[in-house]
Amino acid sequence: MTQLTQTPSSLSDTLSLTCGELLVQWLEYYGVETVFGIPGVHTVELYRGLPNTNIRHVTPRHEQGAGFMADGYYRASGKIGVCFIITGPGMTNIMTAMAQALADSIPMLVISSVNKVKDTGSGEGHLHELHDQQGMVSKVALTSKTIWQPESLPKVIAEAFALFNGARPGPVHIQLPIDIITADASHVAKPPKLTAIANSEAGTNNLSLPQVTRPLPNPTQLDLIVKSLQTAKKSCNTLWGRLRRCRSRCTAIGRADRCANVFDN
Repeated sequence: MTQLTQTPSSLSDTLSLTCGELLVQWLEYYGVETVFGIPGVHTVELYRGLPNTNIRHVTPRHEQGAGFMADGYYRASGKIGVCFIITGPGMTNIMTAMAQALADSIPMLVISSVNKVKDTGSGEGHLHELHDQQGMVSKVALTSKTIWQPESLPKVIAEAFALFNGARPGPVHIQLPIDIITADASHVAKPPKLTAIANSEAGTNNLSLPQVTRPLPNPTQLDLIVKSLQTAKKSCNTLWGRLRRCRSRCTAIGRADRCANVFDN
């Protein structure tokens, strides 16, 4: 009878936390509840971390569908939709949905793989390789960033959610080389436990979710817009993806009543 034993090195490998798994933990910390995507060989490490969270996964039949699902999910719920997308063709497929989200100011976080660090942009014909994936996607995103080492993960994720909450929102793209997704991240900063955050709200510690405030509209300019619309004989208003928060912004600057006349008529 053969008895299997674990050496110290193999035990260490078993207990390590990969960059992909840690990324999913940070997503949960920022309040992500649903991820859309199609599992692939390049993104399997992201999916390995999902069972350890409360994040729900929805599988479409096409990456473009994943993007439009994330778009509609935000429009219906007000919550950020996240997509897990494979290198190359997966990214070209989702770009249509990203372009629409950019035009409509719909926040969406697209996380993709890319070829290994040494192979990225090499032009050697690696699986799903594109000449410049980041450059391509940056045309339909607020920003596109590559995580070149696990230590950069918390900062890049924080920057993405700061953009969603502190500026005109839209899609953000983050890509990880496949050898970074699987790299050990046990030494990288981990998100505070959600239970600790709940305790902080009760005053038991100082932990809290990061808060970013979007600039409010200029009251004088808003008054001018309302006056122009009210005195117009024939007006046609095209209101895009930001209508969801218009009322709250008007309330914050004391113009709720005046804006309501425009929105309701």
